[in-house]
Amino acid sequence: MSAPSPRTQQALRQRNLSLALRAVAAGGPLSRAAVAARIGMTRAGVAAVVDELLRAGLLVELGPGRPGTVGRPGSALALNDRGPCGLGAEIGVDHLAVCAVDLRGRVRARVAADAANRDHAPGPVLARLAGLIEEVVAEVRGEGLTPTGLTVAVPGLIARDESTVVRAPNLGWQGVGLGPLLPAAPPARVGNEANLGALAEQRLERTAAEPPGTGADGEPGPVEQPAAELPAGDGRSPGPGRNFLFVSAEIGIGAAVVMDGELLRGAHGFAGELGHVPVRPQGRPCACGGRGCLEQYAGEEAVLRASGIDPARARAEHPGPGARIAMLAARAADGDALVRTALREAGGALGIALAGAVNLLDPETVVLGGALAGLGPWVVPAVERELGRRLADPARTVRLTVSALGAEGPLLGAALSEVDAVMEAPGTVVAG
Repeated sequence: MSAPSPRTQQALRQRNLSLALRAVAAGGPLSRAAVAARIGMTRAGVAAVVDELLRAGLLVELGPGRPGTVGRPGSALALNDRGPCGLGAEIGVDHLAVCAVDLRGRVRARVAADAANRDHAPGPVLARLAGLIEEVVAEVRGEGLTPTGLTVAVPGLIARDESTVVRAPNLGWQGVGLGPLLPAAPPARVGNEANLGALAEQRLERTAAEPPGTGADGEPGPVEQPAAELPAGDGRSPGPGRNFLFVSAEIGIGAAVVMDGELLRGAHGFAGELGHVPVRPQGRPCACGGRGCLEQYAGEEAVLRASGIDPARARAEHPGPGARIAMLAARAADGDALVRTALREAGGALGIALAGAVNLLDPETVVLGGALAGLGPWVVPAVERELGRRLADPARTVRLTVSALGAEGPLLGAALSEVDAVMEAPGTVVAG
């Protein structure tokens, strides 16, 4: 029998490192013996893998394991609170934000700044963002954490090279290569904000679930991805499941499609552009070049205009992320009939677009995130009404929920994507 090739050996090593790290993340603290049982390796094999993870600073030993077990207790293994961390950044139309999360998914540092980014050249925007990144990096390094990667969430079409913004109409960017403008260390990439928001929703669901353990037959339970320690939510809804649409709304409206637990990207990586689905084919002109797009009826500026509020004046009087949504929510709560009508009409337009998506993709859940989360009480009934009228099978139901993360989803998802990269390939950290 020929010996395994170096490439095969490296792939096997990477897989074993990932399995062991995920096992501790999902069910730790765990002894080496417990890790071996969960991932189906010998104790000797696990010992070598664990030693690598300890040297890389991914795991730490907490001392003797849980009492009451048979035999001599081993050292308990846990994720290192002072090890690698992921950085996430967000470029919004009117704000910038950066955060860092550790291997548990806990936010360890966060900064944000109001910024009028629309129609501004990418260079100055990225220069200001770099300053916020430096601030967060300095803070987490002071806590003993080491950033391993950076993902930047952008509201637009992102090429598969994860560096180029093909088109971001609400920023006024087209064909912009952000890669050369981002910090070289840690390695940086660009992602669509709705896709990253969907990732955060998946992590939120894992947090609510109990960690895997031993099955009824005495065999180890399945090893899941680590549950991020995100906000537990307010009880408005359970998790989205493995097949869902995530809708992210601010100035524009984006969406992400998750099927069988995997993000659907499409041939060019552009799947999910819900905001440019026409709901009034001969309707208002849109920045994308089309007419009657959903954003022209359910985007923030459209709702402001329908409420009798000048968007430019609203931006001046209520600057910053979420400020104008909070203002609309307050007026609606106070009984402002014009605002309530505008929100009801926005929900109707959204429901029309979502009905087409639901008929095409058959998700089990639709999650409303971003600005829509704050306006849910007035938007959701109209969405539900349109879905009820327009689904191909009247007997079919789709669960409509409001995100517990709200506008924080894309930023958290950006940072969590870097943690996922470490969990998937811990060997890169070991080698570093």
